[in-house]
Amino acid sequence: MKILVTAFEPFGGDAVNPTMEALSRLAPREGLFKLVLPVTFAGAGERVARAIEELRPDAVLSLGLAGGRDRITPERVAINLDDARIADNDGFQPVDAPIAPDGPDAYFTTLPVREIARRIGDMGIPAGLSLSAGAYVCNHVMYTCLHLARTKYPGMKCGFVHVPYTAEMPHDASKPSLPLADIVRAVEEAVRVIAGEDA
Repeated sequence: MKILVTAFEPFGGDAVNPTMEALSRLAPREGLFKLVLPVTFAGAGERVARAIEELRPDAVLSLGLAGGRDRITPERVAINLDDARIADNDGFQPVDAPIAPDGPDAYFTTLPVREIARRIGDMGIPAGLSLSAGAYVCNHVMYTCLHLARTKYPGMKCGFVHVPYTAEMPHDASKPSLPLADIVRAVEEAVRVIAGEDA
């Protein structure tokens, strides 16, 4: 089974992005492919689409930072909207812009997110489902992958997982965080669930 896992470069003034750090530490396994995306609306969508075309993965698991959350949160829904509170790394800040003018208003994830959250929680790592991937580049990537699956690659499963700040990275001390090692373990467990492996 081919599984593509994506992460993001730093953005918003942060020097590091925990998803990029976690991705680099994932244990190698057959069929696992890694991709770091730019935090830009145009670049991220284009790059993940190109990787999907080249790899034809069975599943895409994308990772993003949600600073302020206190747990690992698999996302249930991606919306057809780019609406940025802050500019992306290219300085672009869309408002009320559709991602795919011909696409539906939203897609539900096709990954087993409830099982992913349960398995991560059973490891003693805080986890829970989220209903909103926002309207920034994270949501853009999730929607793009699901739209590609619907229109070009039937059978490809797609979803998104947000992670908190890591305890090791500089961040507002009032914001919750998790150890990077726990985030790595959580992502590896998500990959195992997607691959159909038992706990």
